[in-house]
Amino acid sequence: MEGSESEAVFDSLNVNPQLFINEVFNLVDDLVDDACNHFHQQASTSLKIEGTDRTQDLSKGINVIRKKVQSDIDKRLAMWEQHCHNHFFQVPEGFMLPKSDESPVDTSICQNAICDPDLDAQLDLLRNNLTKVGQESAALNRELQSLERQSASNDHISAFDEISLLYDQNSYHEMFQEMMKTASELRTKIGKLKTRKIEETEHNKADKIYNPHRDPSMMGIGKGFSGAKLEDLQEVLVHLKNW
Repeated sequence: MEGSESEAVFDSLNVNPQLFINEVFNLVDDLVDDACNHFHQQASTSLKIEGTDRTQDLSKGINVIRKKVQSDIDKRLAMWEQHCHNHFFQVPEGFMLPKSDESPVDTSICQNAICDPDLDAQLDLLRNNLTKVGQESAALNRELQSLERQSASNDHISAFDEISLLYDQNSYHEMFQEMMKTASELRTKIGKLKTRKIEETEHNKADKIYNPHRDPSMMGIGKGFSGAKLEDLQEVLVHLKNW
């Protein structure tokens, strides 16, 4: 680019593209140096070879790696430099610098355009509105989160109530079934006692007919539940208590 129209343009603007490229190259070299030094220090500490003969072997190995990395980087930087010269620092054809005798641009016009009070007021209003909208949005988000937590809590309570209701319904159903079972067993026991009472009554009548000289006090044993077995009476009492 030396001696070209582009170089003249950049020189007139006090811009040196090659200086920029050289600074990038120097920065990359510094990064490679720092990386290799850091790698050497970490490897020496991890291998515990600092101050030994193996330190030289480590340095040689790191130098080989550095040369390989530096070679690849240099190739890519050369391509990048060429691309910069061909595209980034190439002045378009027909580009003309303003002549020195041309009237300069009125900076007051630009200053007035930049410092428009009405525009500044509108911008301030927009900023304030944006701040208010942000605050309202944050408040709505907090309210929404609160409602979501409340809704989740209500859902948990409803689910617990449903479970409790089902449990109570099942408990009542089981209690009713147990009462029906107990009543059926009680009716069966009472029926057996009545049957036994009738049989004993008939038996006493027969004894009275065929044994007229029998002790009358022994004839009333079968009245009521006096003739029932003690186990049967106790079982009936248990059922009555459970009832």
